[in-house]
Amino acid sequence: MTGTLLITGGASGIGAETARRAAKRGYKVAINYRTRDAQAMGVAADIAAHDGEAIALPGDMASEADIVRLFATVDREWGPPDALVNNAGIVSAYGRVDALDGAALAAGLAVNVAGYFLCAREAVRRMSTRHGGRGGAIVNVSSRAATVGMPNEYVHYAASKGAVDSMTRGLALEVAAEGIRVNAVSPGLIDTDIQPPGRLARLAPTVPMGRAGHPEEVAEAILWLLSPAASYVTGANLTVSGGR
Repeated sequence: MTGTLLITGGASGIGAETARRAAKRGYKVAINYRTRDAQAMGVAADIAAHDGEAIALPGDMASEADIVRLFATVDREWGPPDALVNNAGIVSAYGRVDALDGAALAAGLAVNVAGYFLCAREAVRRMSTRHGGRGGAIVNVSSRAATVGMPNEYVHYAASKGAVDSMTRGLALEVAAEGIRVNAVSPGLIDTDIQPPGRLARLAPTVPMGRAGHPEEVAEAILWLLSPAASYVTGANLTVSGGR
C-alpha cells in the first residue's frame, strides 16, 4: 500500500496511532495538529525512526484559510493526497444542553462539522476524476455518540457527529463514480485524552465487552477502509465500540 495520507488531529490518540500504522504500510503521512507541536513532531520522529516518511503540519481545522494552506503544503511537499482521515475533533463543553454556552457550541461545530466539510472539499478537488484526479479514499472519524445521544454529557458533540454520519453517506454517493470512496468509523468508549478524568472507569463496565477500546483498534479499522481490501465499500459506517 502506497500513497500520501493526510490525517487531521494526528498528534495524539486515534490520529497518532493511525499515522504510525499507515507509515508502516507504506504511506507518506502528513500529520496535522493545532497546538501540540511536540507531540506531532514526536509522532513524525517515530515514523522516521522506522524508515517511514512523515511531516507535521500545523493548522486549525476551524479555519478555512488554515485548511486551504494545509492541503497546499501537502501538494508542494508530496503532491495531492491519495487519502484523507478527517479526525480532528473537540468536545468543547461537558454538561446539559440548558447549560450550554453559545461560543462553545459554535467552536465544536466549526471543527467537527465545518472542518470536516472543508477538508473533504479540498480532498475531492484533488482526488476526483471529474477534476483530473486519480481517485482516493476518505475516512471520517465519527462517534457512537451520534446514536447514543449522550444526554447530560454532550448532546451537542453527539449532534455534530450525527452531521458527520449524514455527510459521509451523502458525499459517498456524490463522488462514487469519480473514483473516491467515502466511509466513516464510529468509535465507542476509547482510551484517549479526549476523555475527562474518571469517565473511562465509570463507563467501561457498561460496555458489553467490559472494557474501553484502544486507539490502535480504531486505527486498524480506518486503515482497512482506506485499503484496497475495502475497494467495494463506500458510504459505510464501521462501528468500533465493543458492542456499546
